[in-house]
Amino acid sequence: MNELKEKFIELFGEGGEIRTFFAPGRVNLIGEHTDYNGGHVFPCALDVGTTAIARKRDDQQLRLYSVNFPEVGVIESSLETLIYREEDNWANYPKGVADVFQKAGLKLDDGFDVLFYGNIPNGAGLSSSASIELATAVMLNEVLGLNVDMVELVKFAQKAENEFIGVNCGIMDQFASGMGKEGHAILLDCQTLQYKYSPLQLEDHVLVIANTNKRRGLADSKYNERREQCERALAQLQSELNIESLGDLTVEEFEANQHLIQDEIDRKRAKHAVSENQRTLAAVEKLNAGDIEAFGQLMNDSHVSLRDDYEVTGNELDSLVQAAWDEGAVGARMTGAGFGGCTINVVNKTELNEFIKNVGEKYEAATKLKADFYVVGIGDGAREIGR
Repeated sequence: MNELKEKFIELFGEGGEIRTFFAPGRVNLIGEHTDYNGGHVFPCALDVGTTAIARKRDDQQLRLYSVNFPEVGVIESSLETLIYREEDNWANYPKGVADVFQKAGLKLDDGFDVLFYGNIPNGAGLSSSASIELATAVMLNEVLGLNVDMVELVKFAQKAENEFIGVNCGIMDQFASGMGKEGHAILLDCQTLQYKYSPLQLEDHVLVIANTNKRRGLADSKYNERREQCERALAQLQSELNIESLGDLTVEEFEANQHLIQDEIDRKRAKHAVSENQRTLAAVEKLNAGDIEAFGQLMNDSHVSLRDDYEVTGNELDSLVQAAWDEGAVGARMTGAGFGGCTINVVNKTELNEFIKNVGEKYEAATKLKADFYVVGIGDGAREIGR
């Protein structure tokens, strides 16, 4: 932290009140591709994320720097003319949040100097974008004394990604980053935003994230395609059913009415959305009852559905999950958008080192890629951490 502050002063000079904020990345334990289908998700905030060191200016300038992209240098913009520019790369996220604040009628009278540093593995699908957005939102809120509550800040961050960045994401990533609670996962109803904290009591087990190190080149285009397929399926179901989303259906109701969906592929996509929502609710019950084995089996079932019905896994994710199953993981599944990124694994502590070694070897033999492994802690949501 001292090094980051020294770098901030080197870039932006001495003086003024320098304040520090942090927003975590997230991992979703179960409930994948359900958030935009009106279903439930079960994410938790991680103890890695984005740190933002900031100082208010006496003009309308934003000066933004990332320690992770030093070659880009300081990116400058005015609060009066916030527009998306491809060459601004990562800086479009904080710019987008500032833009949403202003469009919501919150006057930003002062600009900022901000240094960002992220320790989320790059391209891993642990939601570095949401953590940048929430770090910025909390920073603006606190420094300018705007008194916006956290759920509203979460919505602002999602809106920035949807409208300023142009990525049609659901709300899960921002919600987990903003509302995380140490030692807990969040059961979130993405349709109503009702949520419950659930203690993550894994007893003799730990959470291990494994990164395929396969860049997720297809994720954005396929993500939009899956949304369209689910929206078509929903519209055809609504011709006879009084539902707002696929998340309103039980598996039995879906099976009785799936004939309304004309296209076989659309039917498979909807089947995943409905069954994954039910799995998520069941998984939380099992976890709360202390049944780690049953929770892990539902994680496994989730991956099979994502592989066979939603078709968003691919060789790398499937190979990494299969290796984890072979090496005795209690539960293993892809997490995130798919087509690369990460898996989440529940592993017995006594087998951890052997698990990482053997899964890594099997994965490399199957794909010629090296996986990275992270034993993760569950942290609090976005907040100020120093001034």
